[in-house]
Amino acid sequence: MADKLIIFDTTLRDGEQSPGASMTKDEKLRIARQLERLKVDVIEAGFAASSNGDFEAVQSIARTIKDSTICSLSRANDRDISRAAEALQGAASARIHTFIATSALHMEKKLRMTPEQVHEQAKLAVRFARNLVADVEFSPEDGYRSDIDFLCRVLESVIKEGATTLNIPDTVGYAVPELYGHFIKTLREKIPNSDKAIWSVHCHNDLGMAVANSLAGVKIGGARQVECTINGLGERAGNCALEEIVMAVRTRKDYFGLEVGIDATQIVPASRMVSQTTGFVVQPNKAVVGANAFAHASGIHQDGVLKARDTYEIMRAEDVGWSANKIVLGKLSGRNAFKQRLQDLGVLLDSETEINTAFTRFKELADRKSEIFDEDILALVSDESLTSEKEKYGFVSLSQHSETGERPHAAIVFTVDGKEVHGESDGNGPVDASLKAIESHAKSGAEMVLYSVNAISGSTESQGEVTVRLQNSGRVVNGIGADPDIVVASAKAYLSALNKLHSKSDRVAAQG
Repeated sequence: MADKLIIFDTTLRDGEQSPGASMTKDEKLRIARQLERLKVDVIEAGFAASSNGDFEAVQSIARTIKDSTICSLSRANDRDISRAAEALQGAASARIHTFIATSALHMEKKLRMTPEQVHEQAKLAVRFARNLVADVEFSPEDGYRSDIDFLCRVLESVIKEGATTLNIPDTVGYAVPELYGHFIKTLREKIPNSDKAIWSVHCHNDLGMAVANSLAGVKIGGARQVECTINGLGERAGNCALEEIVMAVRTRKDYFGLEVGIDATQIVPASRMVSQTTGFVVQPNKAVVGANAFAHASGIHQDGVLKARDTYEIMRAEDVGWSANKIVLGKLSGRNAFKQRLQDLGVLLDSETEINTAFTRFKELADRKSEIFDEDILALVSDESLTSEKEKYGFVSLSQHSETGERPHAAIVFTVDGKEVHGESDGNGPVDASLKAIESHAKSGAEMVLYSVNAISGSTESQGEVTVRLQNSGRVVNGIGADPDIVVASAKAYLSALNKLHSKSDRVAAQG
């Protein structure tokens, strides 16, 4: 494995821990299919013991995905590990990823366990997991801030118990590249059986160095697995970004000397899918997948690129999938072409009713918008009301009046448990009036902590995609709505967020 870098994607587990980014089973499965097309080596599908919903998502992904190893996180206890093994049954290739904190701070304040107890628990957990699956990963949570001698004892023991991958997390994003790289190197040198396992890095981005730290762990420390997420999604400042790791190793192969098995042309489609599903918009200047990543505004730069691309471009836009933003369908496209495009995008709707509903919406959109892009189709099918599962709130219609010098007014019709209700309100603007009209009847009491608008594709004819983040009683949820009318998109996003608040599916946060 000396020349191969394993890409371990944790978008569906650690990425989902971003406030409001939790996904449904169908959304997780759709992203997992895209990760398989991306040729990710390991997909961490979730934390099976945290909830029935997460268990079902891991189970569904394990049964569907054939070309990637499917992994479930578990705390270092028999119940979690058994639940993970059960969810992974039927997987072509399965891995259990078990963890326990090893820093003095975490052991004392969080676990309330002695180092000896943690050491024993780690050994027992890996031993138990190894009896259930052949592939076991162990993470010492907050490993980078742990006492190195204690950490060496724990890691040596879990290798003896059968751990096949050792992951060293910088859980709180405290590391700096040179020190982190040498930390991994020192561990590998001090542990006598270190060559019996693959070493992995998992870095958070609190100081903006997750990618740099991960690459240092690879180059200096000799790690051969990187744990990362699409778009760097994750709680707080996020995780190490998969697209940046892959393209850094590929572009600077002269320095790293490593191969990655990723199909880079699927990077941008994966980025778009994750962004549209979670409502976390990619910043325009984001490396590799940002809208400006390959844009040249400076006249000198433009002139150089026109004469020879490599004057200012170290990667080609089409190599990472930017050419995928092509017109795929129009108003004359038939149902079979639409269904095939859904399959190409990794979207498999469960019933003919859902396909017919989605196709009807596609036709309605094509009447209003001459060019339909992949992003438009993903936005159509991300609408919760497509699913057979009954939602509490549903959008019906909206009318609003806005005029300079006059206070905007909105009237909305929406469904509550299948029955139509009407709401009206004035507001500071048409969006404010529309959302207040919903709230006048819903009376959720939720606080809006984020409202953002993003154009799905790049023209004034584009659909607007709106993200609304609501908080109520400690729960944070994202609602997403798309429509060529931004006010309608806003109303759909607000209703989507209310549906998620109404759902009682809570998750147990856990992080490696």
